[in-house]
Amino acid sequence: MDEKLVRLSKTIAHALRHKPEDYGLQLDAEGWVPIDTLLDALRRRSNAWRQISIADIEQIIAASEKQRFEIDGNKIRAFYGHSTSEKIEKQSTMPPMFLYHGTTRHAADAIRREGLRSMKRQYVHLSTDEKTAHLVALRRTSQPVILRIAALEAHKQGIRFYLGNEDIWLADPIPPAFIGF
Repeated sequence: MDEKLVRLSKTIAHALRHKPEDYGLQLDAEGWVPIDTLLDALRRRSNAWRQISIADIEQIIAASEKQRFEIDGNKIRAFYGHSTSEKIEKQSTMPPMFLYHGTTRHAADAIRREGLRSMKRQYVHLSTDEKTAHLVALRRTSQPVILRIAALEAHKQGIRFYLGNEDIWLADPIPPAFIGF
């Protein structure tokens, strides 16, 4: 993906995940906003986005390995990563037997005591495989700790899990009893 589309993707992520109010956007309960409303907001915000179109957004979605956004008809939303004050509603679903979480050694010590919490996000973020968890953790440390979450067992005990996309799952806080170190 070229540099301009990467910048646009980051701007859209900021608008849909973190600060929709800064763009004059109102997300619905599931995080959706009309695409035309998003495009208008981006065009008003910066001269750099004056000429963007739905085709640019579709190109970002098609080129992205991480599947951050979803289009349904004339609406768009971010799949995961929200830090907005109003919680985005997700449909709880049965997770796979195990999911993974990549973190730092320091954070792993706190997780061992307190479990996994959402921190600045609305949900705990988990990966479907160790490789993805490792890549996520490399953003914060050169020596990742990969935790294995007994997701299906946690689900059976009442912890809610939500499908983010094919590589990412979301969850409510997970107690230490379901986390393998």
